[in-house]
Order: sequence, then structure tokens, then C-alpha cells
Amino acid sequence: MFGNTWRWAGTFRTTEKNIGIDPVRIASSLADLCEDVKTQLAFRSYPLDEIAARISHRLVSIHPFANGNGRLSRSYADLILVENGAVRFSWGARGLHSEAEARADYLNALRAADERNIKPLLAFVRT
Repeated sequence: MFGNTWRWAGTFRTTEKNIGIDPVRIASSLADLCEDVKTQLAFRSYPLDEIAARISHRLVSIHPFANGNGRLSRSYADLILVENGAVRFSWGARGLHSEAEARADYLNALRAADERNIKPLLAFVRT
């Protein structure tokens, strides 16, 4: 799909970034995430929207790739929703603000989730 544009596409990052976990923990953290998703869905640990939002946030925090982690995490959350009969998140697309404002709202919601406050992210995903 990307040809020679991104030779690193599909490979985990190997260097530290200002966001994300230690690169040596990426594979095991993703395996843990997948097991947690299965368990949360099986036991409905949270409402479906919250499961998807929490998983998206966690995937962003792992930050497995050099680029595209936000897009991947949003796609994964939407896949969880659709596979379970729900409508995809709007991810701020229904708001009355610019793309820049929507991105700022998204990043602020992720930062709140970093501090264990999921409510702003839950509000954002359906706006």
C-alpha cells in the first residue's frame, strides 16, 4: 500500500518517544491489551462505548508505531463497536468547531484519560 514511502510501516518502533511505553514492552503490552479486550467484551465490564474508548486510549498510550497510532486506535475502537452491533464513534466530527479545535479537544480528552478521568473522552467520541 505504501510502497517505498514508509519502509518502517507495520514494524514496531524501536526508539523512545515523548509518548508511549518502552519499545521492548510493546509486543507484550499489545498481547495483554488483546486479552483484556476479549475479557471486557465477554463480561461487559463497562458499557460498550466505554470499552471501545478505553481500548483506544490504551492503544495510543502504548504507541507501538512511529506514526499513525491515533488513527489505528480510533479504527480499532470503531471495529469493536461495529463487530458488536453498535455505530462507529464520530470522533468530534459532529461538533461545531474547526479540525484544529476538534484535535485539541481530542488530545485534552486523552490527557484526562491519562489521569484516569475517562468522562471527557466518552463525551468527545460521540460529538
